[in-house]
Amino acid sequence: MENLKALSYALRQDVVRMIREGKGGHIGGDMSVMETLVALYFHEMNISPENQDDPDRDMFIMSKGHSVEAYYAVLAEKGFFPKEEVISRFSKFGSAYIGHPNNKLPGIEMNSGSLGHGLPVAVGMALAKKMDQSPSRVYVVMGDGEMAEGSVWEGAMSASQYKLDNLCAVVDRNRLQISGCTEDVMHQDSVEERFKAFGWNVLSVDGNDIDALIKAFDEAKTVKGKPTLVVANTTKGKGSSVMENKAPWHHKVPSDEEYAQIMSDLKAREEALRNE
Repeated sequence: MENLKALSYALRQDVVRMIREGKGGHIGGDMSVMETLVALYFHEMNISPENQDDPDRDMFIMSKGHSVEAYYAVLAEKGFFPKEEVISRFSKFGSAYIGHPNNKLPGIEMNSGSLGHGLPVAVGMALAKKMDQSPSRVYVVMGDGEMAEGSVWEGAMSASQYKLDNLCAVVDRNRLQISGCTEDVMHQDSVEERFKAFGWNVLSVDGNDIDALIKAFDEAKTVKGKPTLVVANTTKGKGSSVMENKAPWHHKVPSDEEYAQIMSDLKAREEALRNE
């Protein structure tokens, strides 16, 4: 999986360029969630520009929609729209590449970013696929700050009630949100025990490790009679010491000096992985 590991750092560079061009973006969460998106789109999910209208395609919701830059970078790499177009037009006046997922764009199932909405909608999608006897699966990525939203737990309860084993949720557990540490803002350890209490199969992995994520997603496919949650333990701002584990980088545009250092760090990690 070394090619996917290197790809995750190449796409981080696209994200940084995008945010610089658009003069805004949620860079910290983009960096933490990247391996999750790469593992899903380039290994797990049956979704591509060629089958995006197939009723039996896998479906994905980016509930933590503020990390849209990472989502756009992955979709562009997958071929849903031109990479240089999204980088140059991100967050510009009149552009469809706005600061949260826009379902007017190919490959995006749902406008998202109002935290707490993604899981309940994913539950409805998964239930509909069960009723249609579709072989496809539904995936949703949430932020850990999002766990404070009550609708998340209504969705969790419903998913268990209807035994939605075609549903796999991910929590990007980077432990930081816009106002600081999640444990100071709204204590939530243990996410694992909470979802287990709601009747979910729960897996906890290093969310910046492609191999660990793929193993978890593959295991989730074998579980019958209950939905699966993957707790992806990640580092916010992953990829450069300029950003890592620093709450102010939740939403920030790098200065010229920061940009040069971040891009150098990301390129070095990409090259090291390609040369292994």
